[in-house]
Amino acid sequence: MSTLTKKVEEVFVAVGRRKEASARVRLTRGSGEIVVNGRELETYCYSDELVNLSVAPLKEVGLLKEVDITVNVKGGGPNGQAIAISHGIARALQKMDAELRAPLKKKGYIRRDPRAKERKKVGQPGARRKFQFSKR
Repeated sequence: MSTLTKKVEEVFVAVGRRKEASARVRLTRGSGEIVVNGRELETYCYSDELVNLSVAPLKEVGLLKEVDITVNVKGGGPNGQAIAISHGIARALQKMDAELRAPLKKKGYIRRDPRAKERKKVGQPGARRKFQFSKR
């Protein structure tokens, strides 16, 4: 009976959220490959601004070319999804190395943005908008 030795690489899993967007992030040590919903980050996040938002925590700690990331993201719009990816990456990095928490927290990547869409109220045309007042 032979013993098979399989090198098990550590996987760090975290969830990032923003508004209605939710991103499940799997982070492993590697060569810097980032896959979002089966596509490369640059094709999924179609603008440079969204790509930079998504990888900001990696740039902050200097690990952009040292970790492989797989992301499943759903809900919300492109901007919310990019920030959700960023939040998930920051939380996964924190699990990988506890010393990274301080710089990530200082830049605000660990904290979830609590702002959300306010609900529409009954008897009004929107969340805060009122119908036009007419005195006569």
